[in-house]
Amino acid sequence: MRIPMIAGNWKLHKTLDEATALVKELIPAVADNDKVEIVVAPVYTALSKVAETISGSNIKLAAQNCYPEPQGAFTGEVSAPLLKDAGCQYIIIGHSERRQLFGETDETVNRKAHAIAETGLGIILCIGETLEEREGDRMLDVLRRQVRFALRNLSTAQMADLVIAYEPVWAIGTGVTASNEQAQEAHAFIRALVSELYDQETADAMRILYGGSVKPGNVDGLMTQPDVDGALVGGASLQTEDFARIVNFQPDAWPRPDRRKK
Repeated sequence: MRIPMIAGNWKLHKTLDEATALVKELIPAVADNDKVEIVVAPVYTALSKVAETISGSNIKLAAQNCYPEPQGAFTGEVSAPLLKDAGCQYIIIGHSERRQLFGETDETVNRKAHAIAETGLGIILCIGETLEEREGDRMLDVLRRQVRFALRNLSTAQMADLVIAYEPVWAIGTGVTASNEQAQEAHAFIRALVSELYDQETADAMRILYGGSVKPGNVDGLMTQPDVDGALVGGASLQTEDFARIVNFQPDAWPRPDRRKK
């Protein structure tokens, strides 16, 4: 049974004091929710302090990126083992901003996936198409390529700790959100692809999140879709009230049998 995940990607926001204040406000706002896995991803400089602040709560910690080598002469980089040492349980990789702004390739994402898996942390793998690719009817081809490359040579056992986040690039930070039906189409395709690459059991257990201008006003509808297992939230995760409302989503069909925690 798939337990929904709501993860907040804070991107390049929040000082140390601001990050601490935000999670202190968030802890009581989501304390009663035992049906959702809640994750926040602050900037590197706030990770240890946020980890200390959320200790004992139902909130988990993620990093926004990592370097694929464990150590060495790589000035300015941070490795998966160091992030684990800082208190992280997950690491986000493959985000479109990393691909577009920093030139990361599918091969780079795959190297990071292996590095994280070897460290024993969970992976939040981001994939998604641009507006040009969608309008050119290349969406499925792009998703197929990104998934195949990212998961290459990962074992079935390692897949148990991997979450996929479908984030259409045209919806990230734009205020435009994929319709419930568009999200479901992409998520169903991704799940079928995982089944093809591994097996149906692995695909059925895989959590697939939607990301791209997720807000309190659209999360309920997205979460009615059978293959949408949560959200990777950007801007709305920077506001306690908005993020708490997303965590405490209320779709018409909730709770569905396939989402109940055993």
